[in-house]
Amino acid sequence: MNFRPNFEKKETHDDRIKDASKYEPVTNYMATDLIVFTPDTEIVEVIETLLEKRISGAPVLNENKEIVGLIDDKDCLRVLIDSVYHNQPISDSKVSSYMTDVLKTITFEADVVDVANVFLNSKYKRLLVVDDKGRLVGQVSRRDILRAIKSMHSANWKSQS
Repeated sequence: MNFRPNFEKKETHDDRIKDASKYEPVTNYMATDLIVFTPDTEIVEVIETLLEKRISGAPVLNENKEIVGLIDDKDCLRVLIDSVYHNQPISDSKVSSYMTDVLKTITFEADVVDVANVFLNSKYKRLLVVDDKGRLVGQVSRRDILRAIKSMHSANWKSQS
């Protein structure tokens, strides 16, 4: 009598690592033409740039081009509160007073599945992509990963229409 188990072997984490090469690299979807600010940039300039470029935030780099933070539209909302409640003139405000240093980076070697997992398990809406020396090379957003999903599965979607 042959014994056949009534279960299938589940893929382990190690198995997924071996197959990681089949997933597209994040570099295929990340933005590389980034707008960046310095800690000394006037907050009014940031607000104008965010509105003009229709973006929600940007990395903050120091004079050595090292990532020191992130400034986004939510950070800029504090400008209004500070001006109304604390009589702080907007014209004197700098990025360094409003940026956050709470950010997440990933390496350029990550694939779209790695990035999707980070987004699913964190509050982040964008991730900064760095090289092996920690230098900024790009940024990837949730929308970029949606584009990856569409690209990866476009043949299946077209056949279902």
